[in-house]
Amino acid sequence: MVASTKSRKAYWKTFLWITLGAFIAAVAIKSIILPNNIIDGGVTGISMVLARIIGSRWLPYLILVINLPCIYLAYKNFGKGFLVFLITGIVLFSFFIFLLEDVIHNFPEFHGDALEVVVLGGIVLGLGIGIIIRNGGCSDGSEIIAIIVNRSKGFTIGQVVVFINIFIFVAAGYFYKEWNTSVRSFITYMVTYKTMDFVIVGLDEIKSVLIISSKPKELADTIMHKLGLGLTIMYGRGGYTGDDREILLVVVDRLQLSELKDIVLDIDPSSFMAVENLHEVVYGRQNYFNPTKINKKRKEIEEQTAEA
Repeated sequence: MVASTKSRKAYWKTFLWITLGAFIAAVAIKSIILPNNIIDGGVTGISMVLARIIGSRWLPYLILVINLPCIYLAYKNFGKGFLVFLITGIVLFSFFIFLLEDVIHNFPEFHGDALEVVVLGGIVLGLGIGIIIRNGGCSDGSEIIAIIVNRSKGFTIGQVVVFINIFIFVAAGYFYKEWNTSVRSFITYMVTYKTMDFVIVGLDEIKSVLIISSKPKELADTIMHKLGLGLTIMYGRGGYTGDDREILLVVVDRLQLSELKDIVLDIDPSSFMAVENLHEVVYGRQNYFNPTKINKKRKEIEEQTAEA
């Protein structure tokens, strides 16, 4: 049971966030995407193409039915814990589309020029889906297929999703007999993707920096006392020389990355640094890596140093 791994309060908080995200995504579909002959990607896009053929009122039912094989694959490959929020996101997304389509009549629709529609539709849809994914849910089973293909065939998840969506957009152009629809849909998808990324990652761009240097002790002391950052010391061995060495792992926000590089290269110009993007860092009972707290700690260290 999910309740055994999460407190009841945390579970309901997650459920409410997924509900909000599903409602926003449904509003984007009903008010912006559908009225302007644009389609979404993934299972939702397939459902929209089929609904165009058999009737728009079937859209929420098609989303549920076509997602069923993906839900089964998720159950076989990822277990029950992930399945709960996957089903929650899909069902709520379908329910709100049904609500806006068949229950709440005359729901306002947005009509504008192509640029306005593409940007606004992509932002609103990306906001909704991003909120769902950030809270552990999912509104589209195509992501499940992408993860499974990634594990078995080696293609990245992004490559699989883009391939699926290009196929859907081409099919839409064929059925709609209007290739402008495919182009607008693809551009909307790109805006949606970037908005999702922004919502999931947040404003703080967190970096992981791996540092290999001949002066690890001096670097560690300077980084901790000058920048106020914590770090981890790992032990490795040179592949060519066979020499034992200490490797520093530092988590830093984007604003401090440049200063960290300057410090490392100033102390050891021959050092090696590998920088990677991180979406989230969890410290024990703290929820997220908080650059504001790190900067506050750094300021306190500077004040203590000045007083000394």
